Amino acid sequence: MKIIAREIRKTFGTRIILDGLDLQVNSGETVVLLGPSGSGKSTFLRCLNGLQNFDSGSIQVGDHTLDPISSAQFSPFNSTVRKVSGIVFQDFNLFPHRTVLGNVMEAPQTVLKMNRSEAKIQALELLSKVGLISHANYFPSQLSGGQKQRVAIARALAMKPKVLLCDEITSSLDPELKVEVLEVLEKLKSEGLTLLMVTHEIGFAKKAADKVIFLAEGKVVEEGPPDQVLKNPIHSRTQAFLSKLLA
Repeated sequence: MKIIAREIRKTFGTRIILDGLDLQVNSGETVVLLGPSGSGKSTFLRCLNGLQNFDSGSIQVGDHTLDPISSAQFSPFNSTVRKVSGIVFQDFNLFPHRTVLGNVMEAPQTVLKMNRSEAKIQALELLSKVGLISHANYFPSQLSGGQKQRVAIARALAMKPKVLLCDEITSSLDPELKVEVLEVLEKLKSEGLTLLMVTHEIGFAKKAADKVIFLAEGKVVEEGPPDQVLKNPIHSRTQAFLSKLLA
């Protein structure tokens, strides 16, 4: 499913977060967003998913359109765009009082009105996909960080999204646990899911991304294939960022 964002502008008070951002992700692509802290990466993902309003511009996610008018009236619990896109955050956001299975079953039953038996079958299939079928009856407090993140991915996939947005989902994990999560994402890429990831995992970007986009000061500074942007960046701002990241 294609994503097209045009001239997205978002401010918080006098602070400009997104400054006329233009970006496109083609259906089935894996795109990595890089950029310094405060460049607008996370805010942009939240705008795409209908979790954050924006001031001007337009966003197209498949057949779903977000604009400043619909954005201003957004509800964190009711957005048509979230019927086709899922989002996974750095801090998991699992329900601590529900088991792993219960966490994955919750949204399809509540939002999609899926019956319990169907939701359970789907949840078990997804837990198998992320390698956690044996942990179905565990609670989040009994899981490692990597396992929690894989549950969060399964929970997002339970809504059958065409687009998956990932916001620095490996940044708080130890190296071994990062590998667990990134392997799941590589599998999803091979299945044709459109992935848009905010991450500083350069190794993953080189291996799995179709395109790398570098943001700074709320706009796209440079974009292109990983070999171009990561190995031979053209813009001095990109060069300076990567030199510090790879130091």
